[in-house]
Amino acid sequence: MFSMKSNLAFTTIFLFLLSAVSGQNSSPTAMEEKLPYEEIGLSPESYTAGTVAARMIDGLGYRYYWATEGLREEDLAYKPSEDARTTMETLLHLYGLSGTIINASKNAPNIRPAKNVPETYEALRAATLKNLAEASEILKNNPEKDLSELNVIFQNGDNTSEFPYWNMINGPIADAIYHTGQLVSFRRITGNPMNPKVSVFMGKNRP
Repeated sequence: MFSMKSNLAFTTIFLFLLSAVSGQNSSPTAMEEKLPYEEIGLSPESYTAGTVAARMIDGLGYRYYWATEGLREEDLAYKPSEDARTTMETLLHLYGLSGTIINASKNAPNIRPAKNVPETYEALRAATLKNLAEASEILKNNPEKDLSELNVIFQNGDNTSEFPYWNMINGPIADAIYHTGQLVSFRRITGNPMNPKVSVFMGKNRP
């Protein structure tokens, strides 16, 4: 017969093996999802309108990734004044801007009012980063695309308005960079500063 010590050892080994097998059979969704823009990848081989616009979006994506990494409840609730947006409300606004950015790359309309907006910090962050990454990929995969063929389209019921891609550059892209900077400032005030190794010039963190 097994002693109590032997039984304990057997149980420990069994649980270890069971967890190992479970880990091998677990689906990718059960694992922590790797989000884009932990760093910016290699630069395109040539300068075109599409690759330059994509690189601007990549710069935004990298900034946003680290500005929003590891936010706490107190960070999300912070706002600098009574009339200002909280960090969470700023994340919602940035998500909307990211939707406009990707829709412009597809020449697709922005439907108002928006539907299926993520409700949690984690979901907002993931969806925003994925929108930016997809928009960048579309532009990089079509480097010779004439950006004059792309429009910023807003649709609210039967009303539709269109603007050239110029407005995308000085509008949503620049606006998103501006608000991402606010997030960096807000979290510094709440005592949770951004990772000091972030290098926006190099597009990857310092060692």
